[in-house]
Amino acid sequence: MARINLLPWREEARKERQQKFLFSLVGTLVLGAILVLIVGLFFDQKISMQELRNQQIQTEIDRLQERINRIAELEKTRNRLLSRKQVIEELQASRSLTVELLDTLAKSVPVGVTLSSVRQQGANVTLLGTSQSNARVSAYLHSLEQMALFVNPELQYVRAAEKPESRTETYEYAIQVGLRPTTEIGQVEDSAAGAN
Repeated sequence: MARINLLPWREEARKERQQKFLFSLVGTLVLGAILVLIVGLFFDQKISMQELRNQQIQTEIDRLQERINRIAELEKTRNRLLSRKQVIEELQASRSLTVELLDTLAKSVPVGVTLSSVRQQGANVTLLGTSQSNARVSAYLHSLEQMALFVNPELQYVRAAEKPESRTETYEYAIQVGLRPTTEIGQVEDSAAGAN
């Protein structure tokens, strides 16, 4: 007689295949989860390293910014000190200017001309006085033009004096003259000496 296998071998084979499939599915899931975890950790490590680098760079940028701000403050301080130094040098250079101005005016006044007032505002000087004649005022104006200290002498007016101080000085005059910058005075004197 023929043997008939009544055992449900197909169902067992199916169950066995399902179990293998489930094991392989679970294994794949576990392996995928481990792989995702490893990749995630790798990228987290890369991100944390990059953040650390960024933080170091930001710290260095902050230090450099502090240095730049300090340099800018030092530059402002330097500019202030240079401007003060320049003012002091100008004051030092013009310190003797008043003495030189009065000395030059005293030497330049011709006979018959009297100075009654000298007013200085910055680089402009106004000379007021009396004279015996218009010609003497003209000669005085010409002598001021020849001086190295003065530039652009200009006659404001010459008129008969309302109340003459003496009988000989019957005219009043006003002359406005500019002062040459102290740096140019030496150059003008040198060129005048070379011409002679």
